[in-house]
Amino acid sequence: MNGIEIVSTGYAKIEKTLDNQQLEQMVETSNEWIVSRTGILKRHLSDKSSAFLAIEAAKKATQNQDLSQLALIIVATMTPENNTPSNACLVQKALGLNHQSMMCFDINVACSGYVYALKVAQSLLEENQYGLVIGSEQLSSIVDYQDRNTCILFGDGAAATLIKSQKLFFSYLDSDGNEEVLFSKRNDYLKMKGQDVFKFAIKAIPLSIDHVLNQAKMTLNDIDYVICHQANERIIKHVYKKYQCSSEKFYMNLQEYGNTSAASIPLALAKMNEQGLLQKGMKIILVGFGGGLTWGAILMEW
Repeated sequence: MNGIEIVSTGYAKIEKTLDNQQLEQMVETSNEWIVSRTGILKRHLSDKSSAFLAIEAAKKATQNQDLSQLALIIVATMTPENNTPSNACLVQKALGLNHQSMMCFDINVACSGYVYALKVAQSLLEENQYGLVIGSEQLSSIVDYQDRNTCILFGDGAAATLIKSQKLFFSYLDSDGNEEVLFSKRNDYLKMKGQDVFKFAIKAIPLSIDHVLNQAKMTLNDIDYVICHQANERIIKHVYKKYQCSSEKFYMNLQEYGNTSAASIPLALAKMNEQGLLQKGMKIILVGFGGGLTWGAILMEW
């Protein structure tokens, strides 16, 4: 099976943060309550749009890279700067590639966006072609900071991966039309039924992991890291306890960034790469789940 290789990563640095102590002054909550139920300590908030953040991440991921064979830019986002043009087209222009022949488009699969985007890129790239896959969100633009059910969870972020066609790749993606559990109507705030999301996620994650393991004829022992959508520490803990495996296999950085939707998985990849945790030949499972409802996993080799 024609797979992908991640060539480089990059993420947008957002200086402004909102920690739990600050939220205590805004809504009826407490640091202890937030940490015990989510594991989140703070989140980053940007005054810039998701397109600006995507561009910053893309510039870092493509620094010192030959982009002559770049055939595709996909931005996964549920908070685009415009209805049109897409964030991806704005990235193309910012990189000075607006006269280079390529496909550029956004996809909105909420928090599953990055894994969906990787699968789309894998299916479109031909041999020796490169693609740029970005998750970018300015969730602060759709969060009601008087709603403690959502404002404690979400942050802004963007991360990019430059990929090329190669290596191991197995995928499982699914959806179930449901607009009641997690939704954001046009010009309105994000709404979420937290308990329903939790029940959905603890089923969707192991289902997705098992699907790609079965395709690859592997077990979780063959996998170096599982990177779940960074939504809630309790969800991820529930999953690794189910598999009776070490917590170290399930990377988490949500304590620093909160839930950044489509940006969470590429942001985790970029931070792991920066920290030197990822070595060539490592096998990794990426798992997304989110509004739609949507979910899925990708098994790949670093």
